[in-house]
Amino acid sequence: MPPVLNFKEIIARSPRVFIIGVAGDSGSGKTTFTNAIRQIFGPDLVATITLDDYHKFDRDERRRRDVTPLNPEANNLTQLEADVARLKEGRAIEKPVYNHVTGTFDPPVPFASKKILILEGLHTLYTPTLRSLMDFSVFVDPDREVKYAWKRQRDTGQRGYLSAEVSDEIARREADYTAYIEPQRCFADAIIRIGYSKYGPELGPEKNVYSISLLQNPMNQAVRDIALSIDLTSLLAFHDSDFSIEFSTRRIECPFLRALTFDGEMNYDTVRKLELSIEQQTGVTPIAMFENRKTVTATDIVQLILSWRIINRRIFLQDQT
Repeated sequence: MPPVLNFKEIIARSPRVFIIGVAGDSGSGKTTFTNAIRQIFGPDLVATITLDDYHKFDRDERRRRDVTPLNPEANNLTQLEADVARLKEGRAIEKPVYNHVTGTFDPPVPFASKKILILEGLHTLYTPTLRSLMDFSVFVDPDREVKYAWKRQRDTGQRGYLSAEVSDEIARREADYTAYIEPQRCFADAIIRIGYSKYGPELGPEKNVYSISLLQNPMNQAVRDIALSIDLTSLLAFHDSDFSIEFSTRRIECPFLRALTFDGEMNYDTVRKLELSIEQQTGVTPIAMFENRKTVTATDIVQLILSWRIINRRIFLQDQT
């Protein structure tokens, strides 16, 4: 195989702004599953916008109006569409800033486009215009009990909410989630389902071990193959933790989707081979997100597989150009 040019250099020289859209409920883990892209390509090439900055009302005003942020009418989606279009053209914007600590808005800040732009928020895939601006999209979809446990921990620990306030907010949001957020799943290129591990729900809060499923339609734009190798000798001799891998076909509201599910913990050696495969395909080296760790979780593995899928989409667009 001929040597692969360093894909970071190719992206840096390209005029294209590649936009990754990540949709899902508040506190659903949207940032987690694009961390691999941030680590592989670095802050010089990757920028992130949280769509919370495009709320129309501050926290007190939402309470007075009895409206949740999940309602599209509580967000400046028209401004968001215009700003994302400008950024895709390589132009800078004045980005609004929502302060989660105070629940109010800070002054806007200059925001320059980078070669990879990640959009994370409630309404990333809500409008046809936003969807048309995305080059790859993900919907993060944890089970209700997992999602609300995470939200409670975050909002009381980081955002200053009282536990009773979080409970009230969860109850108020449920209908809006079903009406406005959940339907966006069918527009995503990939859906990530998150549930408690079958090896014990306590493993979630204790060790960040969950059952993670990556759902996607059959790929018709794959550029390069990738191997998920498992050394059975090493596995049978040295593996101390429980884990499982499952492939299945599922149907939600969308067409049939293929689901690859990981649960439990794996030896780091398994994921290291996956990292090396991505290095070989992209020329980006080193990729060593989880080095010095004995084991990795299902979340870690799906991060890497999703990053490979995103990189393949970017390579496909480069080849088309």
